[in-house]
Formats: sequence, structure tokens, C-alpha cells
Amino acid sequence: MQIIEAAIPSPTVSVLKLGPLSVHLYALCIVAGILAALWLTDRRWQARGGARHQVGDVAGWAVLFGIVGGRLYHVITDPELYFADGKHPLDAVKIWDGGLGIWGAIALGALGAWIGCRRHNMDFTAFADSAAPGVLLAQAIGRWGNWFNNELYGRATDLPWKLQIHDLDVATGKASRDAAGQVVVLGYYHPTFLYEMVWSLLVVALLLWLDHRRKLGRWQVLALYVMGYTFGRFFVELLRDDHANRILGMRVNSWVSILVFGAALAWFVRNRNSPRSVAGPGTAGRHAEPDEAAADSDAPATDQAADPGEATAIPAADPDGPVSPAVGRPGTAIDLNHVQQLAESRPPASAGGPDPQGGAPDAAPSDR
Repeated sequence: MQIIEAAIPSPTVSVLKLGPLSVHLYALCIVAGILAALWLTDRRWQARGGARHQVGDVAGWAVLFGIVGGRLYHVITDPELYFADGKHPLDAVKIWDGGLGIWGAIALGALGAWIGCRRHNMDFTAFADSAAPGVLLAQAIGRWGNWFNNELYGRATDLPWKLQIHDLDVATGKASRDAAGQVVVLGYYHPTFLYEMVWSLLVVALLLWLDHRRKLGRWQVLALYVMGYTFGRFFVELLRDDHANRILGMRVNSWVSILVFGAALAWFVRNRNSPRSVAGPGTAGRHAEPDEAAADSDAPATDQAADPGEATAIPAADPDGPVSPAVGRPGTAIDLNHVQQLAESRPPASAGGPDPQGGAPDAAPSDR
């Protein structure tokens, strides 16, 4: 009797051939993640007062810088994969073969987003708080690319959810086969890509819930995203056994997780009493104060300067005082030209003499 061992299978093909075109499934996962991030970010941006399609204006900058930053981080932290003897330096630009460091992608992606916000007069803080859950959602979807490439797995295990890994050539997109034509299986390992994907989705749900219920202040959604991701990433790194450079016996990414988590925690605490960031056309650098939205909706529009020939609203100092025919009720409009005509038709008062209306003598004339 053949015993079927429980395991998560890995794909034996990572490249689809469409005529002369080769489609890398890793790249499709990255694109799917980007599209999901744009959708979620756009919804959150509009909920903060932003206009439609503004996210797309910034996305191009963020995505381009993010891809470059992710690849640079990967190449810098693992240079022996491309510049050692027998390696090909040009392989460093083959992003479709896998290898994007999330730390570099986030760092340069944020720089690209900042540039895009500056160019389109958008508030970067509000954009970052809007985009944080979407970025993590993109990371979760992108992890499926590691599954297609049979990479970034953990240590060997015999758990029921262990991951079957093949000897797959990412350049050709096909798994190696033995003399009998069977796919070569390297072993069974922890599915760290799956652990990280599930953890990322949980953090996304937590961010959306907290921001909806608590109305987190500016920068706090971004800080919580960084804290949540790095916390889970640290434990995932402990399970990985693939090639990685180490410092004091610990993987580089583990150290980065610790340092970035500490920085994000300090940033979150520093902004614990800050107002909620808001977005909107022409509101770069603006943040919401408590009950500001309600106050703004009831406030009269006074942005335009009054034209001397137009009616101007002048509130009366005492709403219960006498009402002048020229002024009318408090807050009503008056015609400045009519006021001027009344002033010119008024008979001049003699110096020190009584007021024609029976009032007190005129004081020194005011500047006109």
C-alpha cells in the first residue's frame, strides 16, 4: 500500500510561454500585489478627503523607486550571488528571476511617494497613512511569487504542512528531472512564505480595524504597519535556513527587523496624541484637528476678498442694538456705494458745534 505523505506541493513551472513571450509568474504576483495596493490605497485616500485618481499620480513614482530599492538592497546584502567567481554581474538586473529586499523597496518606495506628493501638492503624511495597509497587502500577495520560484523556504521539517521543494531553474522556469523523468525533490521545509503571507494579512486586518475604530493620529498607521510587519518577520527569519549573510551569528534581516521595529515604536509613541492626517487637493501639510470637519462645513466662505462694488457681510457688534437702515440685520449684506453716498449727503458739522442730529460735539476728525 502506498502511503501519501501530507505536504504542500510547489509548482514545477514558474514561467509561462506565450509564443515568443515568457511570462514569469513571480512578476505576475508582484503586479497583482501592486494593483491590490492601489485599489485599497485609493479607497482610504478618498475616505481621508482626497480626490479620485490622485493615488495613481503618486503610484508611478513609488512603484519605480520601490522596485529599484528592493533590488539594490538584495544585491548589496548578497553581492556574492552576482559578483563572485563564476557569477554573472548582469544577473543583478534580472528582477524577474526573484530577489527583492523588502527593506530597500519600502525605503526607496517611500522616497518616490514623497517626490510624487510634492509634485502634485498632496500631503505625504496622509498618503503614507492611507497606503500602509495596501503596501502590506501587496507584500502578502507578492510572497506567492516565492512559492512559484521554490525559494525562501525554512528549515527542514516533518510537520503536516511542510513544503515540498523542487530543484527548479528560475532562468528556464522548469524543475529538474531524473533519468526516469521524475521531478527532483530537494526535501520538505517550513513554508515560510506562507507564514509571512498569513501574518501580513492579519496585520492588514488589524490596521484597518484600528484606524476605523480609533481614528489613529498622523504617522501612526504607518508606524503600526512597520511594527507589525517587522515583529512577524523576525520570527520568520528564525525559521529560515537558506543562504544569508550574518552578523554576530544572526541573519542580517533579523537585525534590521529589530532596529526598524524599535524606530517605529518610538515614532508611534511620539505621535500618540497627534491629530488624524487628512488628504485633499491643495492641502499639503494640513492635518485635521478635533471636530475640524464639522466646523469647516458650518463656517462661512470668506476666502475671497471683497470688491468695493459688491455687497459685503458685516456682522453687528450688538445683535439687540438699534438697526440702521443702511446696515440692516446682523450679518446681512450692505452696499458700500450706498453707504458712501449717505456719507457725502450728510451736512458737515461745525467745529465744536452740536451734531445736527442732536448728538455730542464732534471729536477730532479721523483719518480717511
